[in-house]
Amino acid sequence: MNPQAVVTGIGVVAPNGIGADAFWKATREGVAVLDAVTREGCQDLPLRVAGEVRGFDVSEVVEDRYTVQTDRFTHFAMAAADQALADSGLRFDEEAPFDIGVVTAACSGGGEFGQRELQHLWGKGPRFVGPYQSIAWFYAASTGQISIRGGFKGPCGVVASDEAGGLDAVAHACRNITRGTGTRAVVVGAAEAPLAPYSGVCQLGYEELSLEEDPERAYLPFTRHARGFAPAEGGAMLVVEDPRHAADRGAEVQAVIAGHGATFTGASRWAESREGLGRAIRDALAEAGCAPGDIDVVFADALGTPEADRAEAGALADVFGKRAAKIPVTAPKTGTGRAYCGAPVLDVAAAVFALRHAVVPPTPNVTDTCHDLDLVTGRPRPAELRTALVLSRGLMGSNSALVVRA
Repeated sequence: MNPQAVVTGIGVVAPNGIGADAFWKATREGVAVLDAVTREGCQDLPLRVAGEVRGFDVSEVVEDRYTVQTDRFTHFAMAAADQALADSGLRFDEEAPFDIGVVTAACSGGGEFGQRELQHLWGKGPRFVGPYQSIAWFYAASTGQISIRGGFKGPCGVVASDEAGGLDAVAHACRNITRGTGTRAVVVGAAEAPLAPYSGVCQLGYEELSLEEDPERAYLPFTRHARGFAPAEGGAMLVVEDPRHAADRGAEVQAVIAGHGATFTGASRWAESREGLGRAIRDALAEAGCAPGDIDVVFADALGTPEADRAEAGALADVFGKRAAKIPVTAPKTGTGRAYCGAPVLDVAAAVFALRHAVVPPTPNVTDTCHDLDLVTGRPRPAELRTALVLSRGLMGSNSALVVRA
């Protein structure tokens, strides 16, 4: 990715805050918001703890003509995209609609909308199924609706993948800018809404899902008490731009997306993810022109199972050697839950803010680690930060690494 793309806008809808400022304040202070699942129809499932987005009123941020044909995961994405565009100050030019594209990632799709319509089908009959059933559940729905609503006709796409797809989408958007297509900006990110009953039942098939009932013990990666991850809804959207275009319009550059690497090692093969994640990190560093010694902080994938945590710690040791025990490592998602494709994009947002404010946010609820890592816990840690590494792995076997520079 040369020349590199820059981040000029960030929008967030997360369990610990709606809006980038609220999200960063809670993340910086290590506020934990994991709690009992309260979504209708989910209370009797074995899944007891998750990160829910509370206080989100879609009618305040999205027009009715869009909300009736879209699922909650698209509502989150549209709201976050609006925030990111406002933050960037990017203006849509009717004379140049092909200059702006949209890329999103999706893992769970529109489960809540789909379940409701299928209940109408089997409970009342086909005449009671709305026409939007055919599109609202679809993985590309968020990309399509953001593009239509904004009038953006540049390169659009969707990464239909597991969790690592969130980082892959950011890299895909940046390459659309840097490969000479004439695209000057891309709205990119991911948001998920996996807490409908149908989606919840599907997740019960994941061995890595935590069924712990105590919110403070449900998601404890890198510890002896690790028992899986707590899921979450929400996500983040970014505006990434050609640096020359951002400079020409006087935009504030918040960070640089410097390099990306991706590999695939197979579903739930966590021991093998050590080699795959390590290769992804090396590729990201190479693309960014970074040496391992240039990384100042790592935002960990932090799956939360002993085997997966061991593999991630091993991958860091393989790449960074003895220095792996000295690089600050953090996993803010332990306080909010793992929002599938939305989780690594939230980590990118947190990394941008960490670089800007020279502080490493802590890993909520975690007090110690059984791995040779400098895991930041308890309080935020002031530090001189120039370069961050964001990591993500997916339950289906994807591994991804992204280098973000101040």
